[in-house]
Amino acid sequence: MKAIVVGGGIGGLAAAVSLRRVGWEVQVLERAAAFGEVGAGIGVMPNAVRALEWMGVADEARRLGTPRVSGGIKSSDGRWLAHLPAVGQEKIIAMHRADLHGVLLRALPPEILFNNVEVTSVEELDADLVVAADGINSRLRAELLPDAPGPVYAGATAWRGVAPGPFDLPISQTLGPGGEAGLLPLGDGRLCWYVSTVAPAGASLDPAQVFADWHEPFPELLATTPEILRHDIYELPLLPTFISGRVALLGDAAHAMVPYMGQGACMALEDAVTLASVDGDLVRYDALRRPRAQTLWKASKLAGKFGIEVRSPVALAVRNSVYRMLPGSVAVRGMTRFSSWEVPAMPR
Repeated sequence: MKAIVVGGGIGGLAAAVSLRRVGWEVQVLERAAAFGEVGAGIGVMPNAVRALEWMGVADEARRLGTPRVSGGIKSSDGRWLAHLPAVGQEKIIAMHRADLHGVLLRALPPEILFNNVEVTSVEELDADLVVAADGINSRLRAELLPDAPGPVYAGATAWRGVAPGPFDLPISQTLGPGGEAGLLPLGDGRLCWYVSTVAPAGASLDPAQVFADWHEPFPELLATTPEILRHDIYELPLLPTFISGRVALLGDAAHAMVPYMGQGACMALEDAVTLASVDGDLVRYDALRRPRAQTLWKASKLAGKFGIEVRSPVALAVRNSVYRMLPGSVAVRGMTRFSSWEVPAMPR
């Protein structure tokens, strides 16, 4: 059986690795001139680590990343709102997105990877299975589901970077008025970070001014990080299906979500191994993936309403008080609700 994967990002490569593991002949088509990944850090949650283990690449991911124990949540003035217990959190792997992409790329033979290939229609592809891993603006999704909604602006913009360091800081999230920020330390001393604020799409903003009164190291990071990326945050409204004929939608092409649960790329890894575990049964793939991914999509949306979207002083005070009173074990249970996922059993 032959599969063609359209898109050479993390989700597409993971699909190729996973399908080859169960015996599929695979080709990966990437429209860019080279395979690569841009961005900053990624927290590979325990559910995604299980997916990497199933693919056989988790050990290399651990070698390049580092297990991190979550520090907790702060307010924008630097005071701790919640310390999360270490139980279970040490299973998270902190990595640069490019490092994770490289792990998956090296697991594939070069002869199945094709660059500079622009796919505009499923009809161009001769395969038993087509995996549409071509991102939030997926052309294949638009062709197959013409009545489904396209991406919409989620109301916030973000800046990301990797500071060379060396830094010795805990992983943490900071919540402030109409904004949030995060730190993801890497094992080699580099620090992946992001800041995000509620704003109109394409607004002309200077992040150094927006976050000038937030606690360190964010003002320093904005002033000294060599390369800073900005992305307006878009989401994909819920789709009625993740499949159409011989095509499976995967990753952001199926369920692009706001990043407030830190599970976007992890969901793509889950998609990949689930697609392989059903061995071509796309009805089962849709039944397994769509409810879970869309439940997490809603949870991420809700997390934003209690996080980045809180702006009034009264609402901020209430939100911060709730966090201070909430036992850390309760917060961890909220995360493990999603990170406890296991790879589906292969059919007989």
